[in-house]
Amino acid sequence: MSGQRLGGIVPYGYIKDETGQLVIDEETAPIVKLIFQLCVEGNGTGKIARILKEREIPTPGTIIFQRTGRAGRYHPDNPCLWRGETISGILAQDAYLGQTTNFKYSKPSFKSKKIARNPPEKRMLFENTHPAIIDPDTWEIAQKNREQRKRPMKQDEIGLFSGLVICSDCGKRLYHSRGISTAHERENYTCGTYRRFSNRCTAHYIRVVVLEELVLQNLQRVVAYAREDEDEFVRRVIENKLAVQRTEQEQSKRKLEKQRRRITELDAIIQRLYEDNVTGKLTDERFAKLSAAYEAEQAELKQSVESLSVIVEASEAQAVNVRSFLKIVKKYTEPTSLTPQLLHEFVDKIVVHEADKSSGHRIQRIDVHYNFIGEVDFSPEFRR
Repeated sequence: MSGQRLGGIVPYGYIKDETGQLVIDEETAPIVKLIFQLCVEGNGTGKIARILKEREIPTPGTIIFQRTGRAGRYHPDNPCLWRGETISGILAQDAYLGQTTNFKYSKPSFKSKKIARNPPEKRMLFENTHPAIIDPDTWEIAQKNREQRKRPMKQDEIGLFSGLVICSDCGKRLYHSRGISTAHERENYTCGTYRRFSNRCTAHYIRVVVLEELVLQNLQRVVAYAREDEDEFVRRVIENKLAVQRTEQEQSKRKLEKQRRRITELDAIIQRLYEDNVTGKLTDERFAKLSAAYEAEQAELKQSVESLSVIVEASEAQAVNVRSFLKIVKKYTEPTSLTPQLLHEFVDKIVVHEADKSSGHRIQRIDVHYNFIGEVDFSPEFRR
């Protein structure tokens, strides 16, 4: 509760000083930064492990052996054999933000050997307990990339847009369709729901080369706008973001109020049922059946109200981090092609709409949502 670290293992990238506090390890901290940067660039844990091995970087177990002689995690035949599980553990370690999180795990009792992961509300977070190795922006992008990560296909590589492309109608991810002999010009994305249940959604078919063209156009316009008039860009982004937040907040508030009224109505209904049962107007069997149904509905509504309350409070407190986006803009010159690093640093998700053929041409719209700032209204269309 005082913020002292409960774990006995020092996170890779740190060492303890004479007072027992964590300080940056100059030898291994750059490797932590490299791992996060490779993740930001769109690499999976397996590929990151291979890159570290190819560069002959010693594993954490090897470093411990070299410094202490403890050989528990040391493999003398492969001192640089990194594993995907090790990379995942490092990428999930929030200590690199300079904070300490206690009570991540618990046991049902002191007699039990089972360990359960505690939900966030049961943990204790203490900020600025030691120097940070990773900045919050890099951490956020890396965690997003980990969540969106998809398995490699038979070609042993992840698609450029894998995990980023969303169906505008059903909200599911689009499926990357390609084959070993398929030309790049014919690779495409289609709605995952449509592929499984063609009657529940439409195809939202879009070729990869078209998607690359549209996203690059969008990115070039946004970057150019941000460079040419930074103050106006910041003003417009904040204005757009606040408008979206207000709409979402109003919808959540209306739903919240409706559910609260229903909970009050159910209280009155259950009370009347009880009175009818006492006076003999309602049998015990009928009373038990009706009251159980209403109480179940009320319990479900109360849970929903709690969730909606959190959403409303979060939307009221949410800030638009435009400066973090501008930091990324300043890292690059004007983009002329898409790379995994560029795409994952800039883009949060891409929403693909169904093609419109009513004009005799095939017109398709995409909405590009950027990290930290959301959507900027520059979405181009593809016409043929």
